[in-house]
This record gives sequence, C-alpha cells and structure tokens, in this order.
Amino acid sequence: MLRIYCRNTGSYKEFTEGTTLLEMLPSFDFDRPCDILAAKVNNVTEGLMFKVFNNKDIEFMDYRSYSGRNVYCRSLCFLLCKAADDLFPGCRVSLRRPISKGYFCSIDKPDGSPLREDDITAIGGRMQQLVQLDLPFRRHEVQVSEAAGMFRSRGEDDKVKLMETCGDIYIKYYTLGDTPDYYCDPLVPSSGYLKIWSLTPYGSGMILRVPDRHHPERLAPFHEQPKTFEVFAEAIRWNRIMNLDTVGDVNHACLEGKASDLILVAEALQEKKIVQIAEEIDKRSREENPVRMVLITGPSSSGKSTFCKRLSVQLKACGLHPVSFSTDDYFVNRLDTPKLPDGSYDFDNFDTVDHEYLQDDVLKLLAGEEVEVPEYNFVTGMREFNGKKLRLGEGSLLLVEGIHALNPMLTDKVPESCKFRIFINTITSISLDDHNCIPTSDNRLLRRIVRDFKLGSYTARQTIANWPNVRRAEVRWIYPFQEDADVLFNSAYLVEFAVLRNHAERILATVPKNCPEYSEAHRLMHFLHYFIPVSDKEIPPTSLLRGFIGGSSFE
Repeated sequence: MLRIYCRNTGSYKEFTEGTTLLEMLPSFDFDRPCDILAAKVNNVTEGLMFKVFNNKDIEFMDYRSYSGRNVYCRSLCFLLCKAADDLFPGCRVSLRRPISKGYFCSIDKPDGSPLREDDITAIGGRMQQLVQLDLPFRRHEVQVSEAAGMFRSRGEDDKVKLMETCGDIYIKYYTLGDTPDYYCDPLVPSSGYLKIWSLTPYGSGMILRVPDRHHPERLAPFHEQPKTFEVFAEAIRWNRIMNLDTVGDVNHACLEGKASDLILVAEALQEKKIVQIAEEIDKRSREENPVRMVLITGPSSSGKSTFCKRLSVQLKACGLHPVSFSTDDYFVNRLDTPKLPDGSYDFDNFDTVDHEYLQDDVLKLLAGEEVEVPEYNFVTGMREFNGKKLRLGEGSLLLVEGIHALNPMLTDKVPESCKFRIFINTITSISLDDHNCIPTSDNRLLRRIVRDFKLGSYTARQTIANWPNVRRAEVRWIYPFQEDADVLFNSAYLVEFAVLRNHAERILATVPKNCPEYSEAHRLMHFLHYFIPVSDKEIPPTSLLRGFIGGSSFE
C-alpha cells in the first residue's frame, strides 16, 4: 500500500500502487470552488492521470494556481488544433505569444485561402462538440525516432526538428480522438474539463481567449493592444524571413555553425531599432513644442538600464546631450516602504518612489536649474546625497528610467508635449513548436535568476519565491501604461534561451527538491533542455543580455 500525504488537507491516506491522482481525489475532502486540473507530486506538476507507485506528497491545484492555468491553457490549445484539423485536414495551426490575456493563433489552410470569420465560427462549434463528447487526452511514451517519424508523416516538421535536437531517448505525446499532438507538459484528463473559452477574430488570425485567473467561471477581459501586436507581428515577420519560426529551427541553425550569425543579426536588429528611436526623438526635439524628457519603463528584467545607456549613445550621435537618472534613486527610505499583506516590503508599489520629490526635481531641471539628485543605497535602504549634480543645457534631454516612469501620476505637472514615452518588453517571438507557446515572462524570470545569483543578491529559490509578487505588481503598476507609449521596444533575443541555458541550469539546480519553489525550478530546467547551448563569448559587451549574464561595458 502507498501512504499519500495531501497538502490540501494536511492528512494521510493509503492507496494501492498504481492509483491515479484522479482516483485519489475523492478521498480528500477540501474546498473546491472550481475543477481540480492537476497536482504537484513531490513539488513536480503532474496530470491527474499520473499513476503513483511510491509514497508521495501531493497538492491538488485548480485554475487559480499558475501550474493549473498552464495545464488548462495547454489542453485548450490542443482542443483548438484538433478542431481545426478536423475541419481543414492538413492545415497548419500556429499558436504564438499571449495577446490581451489570450493566445494569438494563425491558420494556414491547405487551399491557401485566408481565414474567414465563418471559419472561426466553425472551429469554435467543433471545439464545443469535442467538449461535449468529453474525449480523453491519452498520453503515449515512445522512442524519439518513432514519434519523429509519425509527425514527419503528418508534415509537422516543427515537431520533428524539436525532437531531433532535444537529446531525449524517449518522448511523450498525446492523442485526442485520432489526432496526435506533442505537448511538453501535462494536460487535463479529458476535453470535458475545458468549459470556458472563446474565439475572437484578430488581425489575420484569431485570439483564443481563456478564463480569468481570479474568476475561472468567466473569461478574462479583452483589451485591444494594437501597438503590442504590431511589435509582435514585426518579430514574427523577421523570424520567417530568416526561416526561424520555432526552437527546432534555431537549434538546427546552431548545429550548422550559424550561432554567431544569429547573434550578429539579433544585435543588429536591436541596434537598428534603437537608432530609429533616437532619430525620432531628435526630430521631435527640434519641433515647435520640443520633446525635452524621455520616459523609459518596462517590467522587471526587461533591460531598461542598458537600453537607456545605449539610447544615450545614439542620442549623442544625433548631436543631443542626454542627462539621465533612475526612479530607483528616489525610493523612500526602507522603513517607509509600503508592505505586502504578509508584512514583507512591496518594492514594486508606486508609493515606493517619492514621486512628489522626483517631480519637483524634474520641474527644476526643465526650468534650467541645477539639481543635486539622490543615489539610493540598497544596502542601507537609505537615500544618500553624494554630490551628483545635474543641469540641462543647450540641446540637453532628460532621460528618466524606472518601472513607474510611464505612470501619469509621476509627471502630471510636466506638459505632455515635453514627453516621449518608451515601453520595453520581452516579446518572445519563437515557440517550442507551432503548438507550444513559450510563456511571455520566462525569459525575464531566467534573466533575473541569473543576475540575482551573479550579484549575490538572492538565491534562485528566493527569486522564484518573489516572482509572483513581481508579476502582480507589473499587472497593476506597469502594463496598464504599455499602450500609452510612443514607442515599444522588444528586448527579447533570438538565441537568448540558448545562451541563458549555460548560466541558468547550474543555478536552478541549487533549489532544494523539498521546497515549493522546486516546482518552478524543475519546469524551467525541463524547458531549457530543449535548447542547444550557445556560448556567450560572442555576445558583445554592449548587448542588453550582458546586463544579466555579466561582462557589460556599461557596468
């Protein structure tokens, strides 16, 4: 007999060997406001059809948990792909990064005709039929060569390339009815679990809308994001020009000795965009109502500081004189920092910045006065004045960088005509394969884990533990102002994960298996193993990526 400890109830139960998690679930009595979708087994996420053969700790999860949402949304993607395949056999379905809390999907029909609104309605109708049929998602484990052969016969080369380069001997794939598909992590037991979703026409494709994370019984709200979508679409266009749609494509290019070229092209594309931004600012600085202040923001680990320095170089090349400071230097003293409900400091809260003091200094600088700006000591948690004085002269521009820079309350007394707003994000444009999106925050989380560890600031466990607080703060304080920007800059790097793998794997391996953070560390390590490692030796010292892996010329 097995002895199973359930963290949801704090109790033990005994079961026979080979019992599935789904079969165990009724034996544990705890509040379930929505469907249980998966479970953590010894801190590793597993599907409910997982069979248990040894004593384990188990924690059941619903949609309100990060892992539960991933399981649901992944299964929903398969449901969409199955429905499209049933209606348009041989079509290519491409699921890409989330847009407005949904997944952007494009479908290339075999006859080459564009996707019409009635096609989308038909796909939605077929999905609903499959939900009502409550078909099981069946998992199969075979040798990689067998799986690759099966998907090659279906014309799904994106999966073949991924499997050929992942280094595994055996691989798991799933079937829904007679349709096979590959997913890198667990799915729900059956299609009947997928009750809440919607399809919305968008651009040349559609948005697969998913439940709200806090209220799974209803859809997440939909907001138009035209600027964000255009940056995403631009990245997709460049990837297709370079024939690099998926991780398998990138891996094959690296194995063919093209990693150096990919790095050079990625750097050139980012530098080209920075030059364009600098030239637009230069142009607007010479208008009747000139831009005098550039506000730069983005979520954690998006590369704000390095971007600000690279932009400063290009502004100087335009004949301008940039003067910059960070909103971080205007943090209130540590004892005055707002706190989270658990009593820990909320460093991402808007009131962490002394915004009245900051704006007063900004107004003085714009008036031509000299200002001594503070420098925040993160060790002592105190603002210090070390003689750093700033003044805006002829042709000068003030650059203000920080997570709250675009918040209108920060500079509400400054004339709007003076401001140029830049939002930096990491918009991952490639996917593992056509049906496996890369979570939008994974590159930022990996960047932060590597940087925090190298700086000695936090362990990987501490960074992972704090990440949900960071993400919640971004949703509240940063992303609402994304579409207000004059320019959106994508700091994602085409071979970023391949480079980060060399740094992150050994750091993630330090997370103990007996702590809750191991679940995320395990997921990230599994994710990174799909990438052929690429050395960072050819990453230039001015690269945004250097700000996280070390060796930046701006440090």
